[in-house]
Amino acid sequence: MTVPATDADRKLWEEAGVRLDLDGELATVTLCNPKRRNAQSPAMWRALAAIGRTLDGTVRVVLLRAEGVSFSAGLDRAMFTPEGIPGERTFMELAAAADQELDAAIAEYQEAFTWWRRPDVVSIAAVQGHAVGAGFQLALGCDLRVVAEDVQFAMKETSLGLVPDLAGTKPLIELVGYARALEICATGRWVGAEESVATGLANLSVPVEELEGAARDLAAALLAAPRNAVIETKALLQGAGGRSYDEQRSAERQAQARRLRDLAGIGD
Repeated sequence: MTVPATDADRKLWEEAGVRLDLDGELATVTLCNPKRRNAQSPAMWRALAAIGRTLDGTVRVVLLRAEGVSFSAGLDRAMFTPEGIPGERTFMELAAAADQELDAAIAEYQEAFTWWRRPDVVSIAAVQGHAVGAGFQLALGCDLRVVAEDVQFAMKETSLGLVPDLAGTKPLIELVGYARALEICATGRWVGAEESVATGLANLSVPVEELEGAARDLAAALLAAPRNAVIETKALLQGAGGRSYDEQRSAERQAQARRLRDLAGIGD
């Protein structure tokens, strides 16, 4: 269910470091706290999840971008301190919660990272500078990634004694394979633009000054294709990993039958 955003919603989201701009079929979500290198907090995650709930069937493409030199430096480290972030539970307080309560809290955080791959939109992350931990996983939440030549991905959770828990492990393995994903996560090392493109982590690398234009060019190309054909194709590709070869051929036939009948004006 979609709920239209109010001016009060938008103000609250910007206070949490996120801005939403709508232009017809394109939605642009901007991380807008460059002074903090777009460090993430539970308030930002709630804002991102809420934005996902507001997007209706008008939107076809979502562009995720960030202001400043870094896409996102990851989790606000104040969450690890006794003082924490005003109004939020610290990680130590979460650790002391009952199993069901702790699981529900992490599930709520994950919502900010999961809606980007929903079937009715295609999402693009335009990533520059550092994308660390939660920042890396937010970029992984999108369908496609365009990166600047200065990009530096890193999964630092293991270095902090934690695991990546914001829905990033499955897309990372799907993109780069198990062995490389394990090595990236367990070592916390930096992954630059050249390796990102070579391993399939990123679709395209461009100079920093060309990042915005390249991402918007990709959005325009996606919008140029018929919407229902893109939706059907995305569903076919997303489901391919869980199907056998023959099951995938069958899914292709069924999808094509729907497309042919739609184009011919023949109802179900």
